[in-house]
Amino acid sequence: MVSITTQPIDVNGIYNAVRSVHSGGVDIFVGTVRDRSHGRRVKALEYSAYVPMAEKLMMEIEDAMRKQWPLHNVVLVHRIGTLALGDVAVVTAVAAAHRKEAFEACRYAIDRIKADVPIWKKEHFEEGTEWVVGQHDVDYVTNG
Repeated sequence: MVSITTQPIDVNGIYNAVRSVHSGGVDIFVGTVRDRSHGRRVKALEYSAYVPMAEKLMMEIEDAMRKQWPLHNVVLVHRIGTLALGDVAVVTAVAAAHRKEAFEACRYAIDRIKADVPIWKKEHFEEGTEWVVGQHDVDYVTNG
């Protein structure tokens, strides 16, 4: 299951959706809004996306995961809109028979989402806002 949502992400609900009696390993990555970025105080983050393309690419990521690892369940969710400090921005959850496959697939999912899915992040700082450009949050376009 993949989803782009404007609603808060229910991590416990995702865990319950992904786990199964067949799965000895469930791996969940939860990305949250932190209070600092590159030494600057963050007030909030704003995510936007081209939702049809983002969900299509997330489905392709899920398909690639299922081809590479014997997975039981996969959930990939990203939130858009304005998020406060501590809010959950993204969750990748994977269930597999063994931990190795669950860990590898979950890491693959978040890395591919960050690199390939058209979701854009604007950081709101005390002194202004900046769009983050690039996968590793190192390039900025200043907006004031």
